[in-house]
Amino acid sequence: MVLDLLVIGTAITLGPLHNSAFILLLSSRRGVRQGLAFLLSWLANLIAVIACVVLLTGGQPPARHSVPSTATIAAKLAIGLALVLYGAHRHRRPPHPHGPPRWTTRIDNASPTTAAGLAWLLQPWAMVGAGAATAVDADLSTLTDWLALAGYCLLATLSLIIMEMYTVWAPTAANARLNDLRSWLEQHQEQLIVTLSLLLGLYLMARSIYQLVA
Repeated sequence: MVLDLLVIGTAITLGPLHNSAFILLLSSRRGVRQGLAFLLSWLANLIAVIACVVLLTGGQPPARHSVPSTATIAAKLAIGLALVLYGAHRHRRPPHPHGPPRWTTRIDNASPTTAAGLAWLLQPWAMVGAGAATAVDADLSTLTDWLALAGYCLLATLSLIIMEMYTVWAPTAANARLNDLRSWLEQHQEQLIVTLSLLLGLYLMARSIYQLVA
């Protein structure tokens, strides 16, 4: 479970869409406040999903090869397959220029509530679902699993935490460097989405098939 959460959390935090949006928020008139609203909403979404899973399982993993255990593995296999198909589709479709989303033109007037809602919209829910399916195996009678779940939520938020802290400590330098990063992310957005989707999808499929036959 720990390895799976590490891989999924890394894939989530590296996603280009939410990172680009977060940099735009940070560069706005009330950037630090809006960035904090986005960050807290993002983290709260992850914690809420994990909390729902824990409430359903009672903090006890299902028995191996039981119906709930097999269903959970099958769900992860389906998510992995969906990610692979999605990555392959985006890789094969012809490139087409696209401008920035319409909401970027109104970013300076956005409220913290809007920033929090944007975090919910931009969360990669397929990957979050894979994390939730993995959390089913958590045994909350052990400290290790508690730390693994907390570490997963923090890891999936790590890029946002780093950028928020950088902007607070060195706003001038952060503005220039983060805008350069946003330009790079936008130029390589398709490649990053395809790569992350394929790598995580293949990993989930391989792990799920192994768990089903082992």
